[in-house]
Amino acid sequence: MAFTIDFSGVDRTMLAVVGGKAANLGELTRAGFPVPPGFCVTTDAYRAVAEAEELARTTPENARGTLLKIAVPQEIRDAIVTGYRGLGDGAPVAVRSSATAEDLPFASFAGQQDTFLNVVGEAEVVAAVRRCWASLWTDRAVSYRETNGIDHTTTYLAVVVQRMVQSAVSGVMFTANPVTGKRDQVVIDASPGLGEAVVSGAVNPDHFVVDGSEIAEKRLGDKRFVIRSLSGGGTEHVEVGENDDPCLTDGQIHALADLGREVQRHYGAPQDIEWAIDPDGDLRLTQARPITTLFPLPDNPDGDAHVYFCFSLAQGLERPITPMGRAAFREISRSALEIVIGDPASKSYVEAGERIFLDATKVLRSKVGREFVTRLLGVMEARSSEVLRGLFDDPRFAIRSSSPMPALKRVLRLARRFHVPVTAVKALVNPDKAVRNALRMEREVLEKSATLSIEQALRQCVVPMLPRLAPTALVGFAMLGLVSKVVRTKPGELQTVLRGLPNNITTEMDLAMWGVTQEIRHDPVALEQFRNGELPAVLDGFLARWGHRAVAEIDLGLPRWSDDPAHVVGVVRNFLLLEGDGAKPDAVFARGATEAEAMIETLARRAWGRGWLVRFALRRTRVLAGLREYPKYLVITLFGALRKRISEAGGLLAADGRLDAADDVFFLNFEEMRSAQGDLRAIVAGRREVYDREMRRRRIPRVLLSDGTEPEAVHHGVPAEGDLVGTPASAGTVTGIARVVMDPVGAHLEPGEILVAPSTDPGWTPLFLTAGGLVMEMGGANSHGAVVAREYGIPAVVGVREAVTRIRTGERITVDGGTGAVITADSPVEVSRRVPDA
Repeated sequence: MAFTIDFSGVDRTMLAVVGGKAANLGELTRAGFPVPPGFCVTTDAYRAVAEAEELARTTPENARGTLLKIAVPQEIRDAIVTGYRGLGDGAPVAVRSSATAEDLPFASFAGQQDTFLNVVGEAEVVAAVRRCWASLWTDRAVSYRETNGIDHTTTYLAVVVQRMVQSAVSGVMFTANPVTGKRDQVVIDASPGLGEAVVSGAVNPDHFVVDGSEIAEKRLGDKRFVIRSLSGGGTEHVEVGENDDPCLTDGQIHALADLGREVQRHYGAPQDIEWAIDPDGDLRLTQARPITTLFPLPDNPDGDAHVYFCFSLAQGLERPITPMGRAAFREISRSALEIVIGDPASKSYVEAGERIFLDATKVLRSKVGREFVTRLLGVMEARSSEVLRGLFDDPRFAIRSSSPMPALKRVLRLARRFHVPVTAVKALVNPDKAVRNALRMEREVLEKSATLSIEQALRQCVVPMLPRLAPTALVGFAMLGLVSKVVRTKPGELQTVLRGLPNNITTEMDLAMWGVTQEIRHDPVALEQFRNGELPAVLDGFLARWGHRAVAEIDLGLPRWSDDPAHVVGVVRNFLLLEGDGAKPDAVFARGATEAEAMIETLARRAWGRGWLVRFALRRTRVLAGLREYPKYLVITLFGALRKRISEAGGLLAADGRLDAADDVFFLNFEEMRSAQGDLRAIVAGRREVYDREMRRRRIPRVLLSDGTEPEAVHHGVPAEGDLVGTPASAGTVTGIARVVMDPVGAHLEPGEILVAPSTDPGWTPLFLTAGGLVMEMGGANSHGAVVAREYGIPAVVGVREAVTRIRTGERITVDGGTGAVITADSPVEVSRRVPDA
C-alpha cells in the first residue's frame, strides 16, 4: 500500500488511487508536457484515516470536524514529508484536493474541494493535506455530488502536492468555446499573479478567443486585484487599480493555444486547462480536465459542415431516449428515408447525447427546402425555425439548388403512390365516411403488426400509414384556409372555429379521464378507495382503454400508464379539486363547440352570397381537423403492442439470469434482445449510467452544427444602449425577479429568481440549484461560477460592473447569456420574454 506516488508514476488510468486531478497531472507529466513537479497523497491514506460509510451517515459539518481532529498516522506523515523534501528544501507548494469523483467527463467538480497555495514547511503541508481531506465534506461538495448522482460512500480523496509556480501571469484555457460549443476556438482568460484570481472569479480578467490561426477576440478586463505569494508562505490579495494593458502578448496567446491543442490531441477530447507563466516567461500547466458542458457531436465521416436539427426536442422531449426507443426510431427512419428519398441508408438520421437529430444540411442548401421546413417549423416549433433562418447567410450552407422541380416531382410521386388526391376528394365529398375509415385503421394496424416481427412492424405500420391519414385532416385545415380568403376575419375568429373539435382522440381521452373522476366523486366506495391509495375498478377500465399512453410516449422504452398509473392518479386527484361547473372539462369542451358553431354562422353571414361556401368549408373543418391527433395516436398504439412483446422477451432474459429485471431489456437493441450472447447485464449497466448522466443535462441544443456550435448561443445581436453589459458565460435567456445576495450564508432564493452577486466562489453554487439565472460583478467566462452555471444549464453573465448597486432585489430583469446583456426595468427597450433554454 503506497501512501504517496510521484507524478512520474501516475497516469490517467489510476483514478481510484490518485483522484481525477492527480491522474491528469501524472498523465501530462509522462507525456512530456511542462508540468511543475509534484506527488500525490493517495486515497489509501484517506481510507486509513476515514470511514466513508460512517461519514456519509452523519452531517457534512460533523464529517469535516471528524477529519480535522483526527491524528495523521506517523507512517502517512512520514510519506508526505519525504515527498515534500523531494521537491526541494522548504519549497513552496500548492496543496490541492484530488477526489475520485473529480475532473470527470460529465462532472468537473470545479473548486468543490479546497486548495491551499504557497504552503511552506513540513508541518504546514501535512496540516494542509488534512484540511483537503475535510473539504470532501463541505456543504458545496456534498450538494454537487448529490446533484450529479455520485455516491458519497464510494468517493475518496487524494491530495496533490505540487511545486508552486510564482506566476507573472496565469489563468484558464478552454480548447473549445464553452459558451457556443465551437470546437475549433480556444478561449483564454488571463490575469497577472496567481491563477486563483481568475478561477475564483475575484477579478475581471483579459479574455481572448483564438479561432484557427487568428485571434478573433480581445476583451480586456480591469484586473484590479492580484493574488501574490508571500515569502514565508500564504498569499495576499493586492488591489492594483485598473490596468488597460493586455497581460499577454499575441505570441503568448498563440503559444498557449498551440499547447492547449496539443493537450486536446493527447486526450482526444476538448480540455479545460489551468496554466501559468513564470517570471522567466516559461509556460507551465497546472491542471487539465475534460470540458463537461459540451454537447456530444454526431459522427461526421465526411468532415463537411453539417446542420443537425434536434427531432426529440422538437417533440417536447428534453430527456434522453432509451436505447430501445432509439432502436425503434432507427427502423422508422429507414422506412421514411426509403419512401421519401429512395435511400434507406441515408445518413440524415443521426444520434448524439442519447437524443435524435436530423441532418438538415441539404434542406438549407435547397431554396425550396429552406422555405418549406422553416414555414412548417414556424407553426410547430417557432424557435427552431428562427434558429435555422439565422443560418441562411452562413456561406457553408449557401443554396446549391434553386429549382423547385426535384421537390415537386418527389411530392407528385408520393401523392400518386399513396392515392393522396383520391383520399382528399373522398374526405371533401363525404367527411363523415372519411372519419369512419380513418378510425378503423387502429384495428388494421394492430392486426397487421401482430403478424410481423417488431422491426417489420415499425417499418411497415408507421410511415406508410401517414399518407393514408394526413390528407383527411389536411382537407379540414385547407377548408379553414379557404375561408380566410373568402371572408375578412378578425384575429382569433378562425381559431374559434377549432374549439371543441369532434373526432379528436386526445380530447376523447381527456374527457374519459374526467368521466372517471366524476364516477369516483359520486361513488363513496370508489372515492374512499382512491383516497386510500387503491385503484377503483372504474380506473382499471380507463387504463384498459388508454393505458398504452404515457408522458414522453414517443420513447418506446418508457413505461406506459398501464405500467405506472401515477400520472393518471395525479390528474384525477387534481380533477377532484375542481369547483364550479364552468371549470369542468366537459363543460369547457361543450362551451367551445357551441362558440365554434356560432362563429361559423357569424362568418357565413359576413360572406353574404358566399355564405353557403363558408358553411360547407367550415363544417368539413369541424369534422376533419380533429383527426390531426390520430396519426400519432396510432403510432403510440402500435408502440403499446410492441412494448408488450419486448417486455415478454425481457422477462425471459431475466428468468435466464441474463438480465437483472425484465425492464432492463429497454436498454438493449433488437439484435441484442434476440442474441444468444450470454450475460447482458454489463451492457445494461453501462447504458444506464450514460442515460442517467444525460438525464442530468440541463441544456439541449435545438440546432447543432458539426463544429460544435450551438447557433442559439452565438452572439448575433448588439446589447441595447442602457443595458448592463458583461461577459457571456452560460447561454440562454431568462426573465425573472432579481435577488441581490452579498453573502451566501443563510441566503434563500425562490425557484426561478435570478441571483445577482458581487462574485461567486464554489460556496455559492448550492444556490444555483434554484436560481433561474446568474449575474456577477466579477469573474470571467471560465471562473468556477460560470463553469457550474453552464453545468446546471442556467443563463449567466459575469463581469457586470455595478451589478449589485444598479440591480435591486425584486426588480424584473432579463439575462441574455448569449450577448452578455442584462436588461433592467430602466432599459429603454421592450424585451421579448422567453423561458430559459435549459
